[in-house]
Amino acid sequence: MVNITYREQDQLFHLTNGRISYVLQVQRGYLLHRYWGRAVRRLNENRPLYRYDAGFSPNPAPEDRTFSLDTLPREYPAMDNGDFREPAVCVENPDGNRVTRLTYLSYSIYDGKEPLEGLPATYVETPADAKTLVVVLQDSYTGLKAELSYTIWEKYDAICRSVRFYNGGERPLTVRRCSSASVDFADSDFDLLTLWGAHINERNMERRPLSHGISEIGSTRGASSHQFSPFIALLRPNVTEESGEVFAMSLVYSGSFAASAYVDQFQSTRLQIGLNTRDFSWRLEPKESFQTPECVMAYSAAGLDGMSQVYHKLYAEHLVRGEYKHKERPILINNWEATYFNFTEEKLLEIAACAKELGIELFVLDDGWFGRRWDDNDSLGDWVENLQKLPHGLKGLSQRVVDMGLRFGLWFEPEMVSVNSNLYREHPDWIVKVPGRHPSFGRNQLVLDLSREDVCDFIIEAVSRVLEDSNISYIKWDMNRHITEAGSALLPPERQGEVKHRYMLGLYHVMEVLTTRFPHVLFESCSGGGGRFDAGMLYYMPQTWTSDDTDAIARLKIQYGTSLVFPPVTMGSHVSAVPNHQLGRVTPLSTRGACAMSGNLGYELDITKMSDEELERVRTQVSIYKSIRPIVQFGEFHRLKSPFESDEAAWEFISPDGSAVVAMSFQILNHPAQCPATLYFTHLDPNADYRDEATGNIWGGDELMNAGIPLPRASSDFSSQMWVFTRV
Repeated sequence: MVNITYREQDQLFHLTNGRISYVLQVQRGYLLHRYWGRAVRRLNENRPLYRYDAGFSPNPAPEDRTFSLDTLPREYPAMDNGDFREPAVCVENPDGNRVTRLTYLSYSIYDGKEPLEGLPATYVETPADAKTLVVVLQDSYTGLKAELSYTIWEKYDAICRSVRFYNGGERPLTVRRCSSASVDFADSDFDLLTLWGAHINERNMERRPLSHGISEIGSTRGASSHQFSPFIALLRPNVTEESGEVFAMSLVYSGSFAASAYVDQFQSTRLQIGLNTRDFSWRLEPKESFQTPECVMAYSAAGLDGMSQVYHKLYAEHLVRGEYKHKERPILINNWEATYFNFTEEKLLEIAACAKELGIELFVLDDGWFGRRWDDNDSLGDWVENLQKLPHGLKGLSQRVVDMGLRFGLWFEPEMVSVNSNLYREHPDWIVKVPGRHPSFGRNQLVLDLSREDVCDFIIEAVSRVLEDSNISYIKWDMNRHITEAGSALLPPERQGEVKHRYMLGLYHVMEVLTTRFPHVLFESCSGGGGRFDAGMLYYMPQTWTSDDTDAIARLKIQYGTSLVFPPVTMGSHVSAVPNHQLGRVTPLSTRGACAMSGNLGYELDITKMSDEELERVRTQVSIYKSIRPIVQFGEFHRLKSPFESDEAAWEFISPDGSAVVAMSFQILNHPAQCPATLYFTHLDPNADYRDEATGNIWGGDELMNAGIPLPRASSDFSSQMWVFTRV
């Protein structure tokens, strides 16, 4: 049972759900971190906190040289008060100094969890789902208060943290740094795990031993980015997929972020995540407040799989919202790699008719349908149909597609504007820019200034008008340029450091309005593929286009790395043509299908040019996916073989009731004289029997897990196999 207790005699707080514990304590007015890990019944009040007189480590009180903020495990360390490690918060005072001394003021405990103003966050269905502790710290000199929020969940081994700052003084303050969470560990015997990447190469796993100093990742791009995912984890060196301790942080935010692990001279480690402060500042006037994004901290004693289960289940049940939270996602056909910009209404209808015959459920019209959009150089912002391409308009096209028995979807890039557009000519001041500076360009487009209310209102009404006029049930929301020259025409000089965060607040407002106004529309997030695949976007859009790289072999790593934090139901994954348009690789249709069926299945190629044999194989894939879709999209996902470690990849899906199992195995490169491999399943019922639906053979659950199933020798590169087992 979830519980939070306060032991007054030693000012100790204990958060526990019976599986994990998180303990913090007030000593001499300072909030200290005492424990995070497997559940303990109590932390003994006599348990010593080792203190010593360390050279060059100042102490706040001269009578006790062993009480140094530089050596104590801090819970939310401030700047420039004797702790020389990385601060969690830095506030500039009116006189120009950045000294902040946060000491304990009060606490409160309540059932449930409150939403964060203007920001996405996990939520409770009922107050019994979680319990929340709020600890208030204050700087008595400036009047600054920091309200530290901790939510522990009944069913999930996670603690959600955020901070709300309030200026209770009489003069303005400037927030320069504000981590969402900070944890001090007593040692540094860890490996660091992060997810790095690039456009068409997202979320590669990188694991390395911690070293002294700071190891930092982040984004300054105004988006969470392809380059690094807003996630960081410390792993004990013995951690495997199924065993060992993992301490992880995932940020529920879609903008610039920073995450770091700092090892000091005493071999202690400070783990932090929050807003990236390289070009951030926030002016806090008297009586104003500022809310940080939420950090979801997951603990696992069962390795990386245990960590992933925490994130998968918590995010699926308490982050994703709306009609599609528990609703099967449709199989779609997207025209992008089939036609790019060069399509006609007749060609689109030809693809849609063929898709209907194959059992596909949703037709998506991608970029090129509006303005004078013949390439990616113009017309963003002019969200009116190109009647040369679509003589019957979106309304006519969408209705004809719907009359075929398909649903109709549409691509948008609402956050951007082309220089060659009516919108830019009418509102050149609506872009993110710095006066006197020539703006940088990406795809000849600029970023609309979503820190402005009028710009947000325009986007809301432009998208709404299209959705109201046509029969649209799906939107692919793209964003293909990062923020440079971050400035806003409406903000005064002292607030220009707020532009990127205000942009995100504006975007979240736009999404909140649109997803509320159109609850039956399935929104899919995209940013050049996976450039904004983060927990913040999932709060508004329940799935994300995982990568613009549609090559099945490259996708094995991309989807494997993504699955560390996000469940397969959040991943858009498509079968595309060969040679692949990004890498030129030729892979079998069966392998492309198996990889795409490991997420939300779609097709992105000209199916009207496929042979009869290929079309029949696609029809079979669609039929198979429909039969396993509830298992893939809403079952429990486990990784079995890592493509980062060998030329093999494998994973499995277990239905929510445990009655069915789907497994997929991939051979990347074949090797001469290669020994036959064995695939070991996991998390099955050892006392149950399972029937292979393809052969009728019966396997014991213990046999599949312990002895494994032998894999036939691969006869070529890029081969795959799939099994469907039913418990008997």
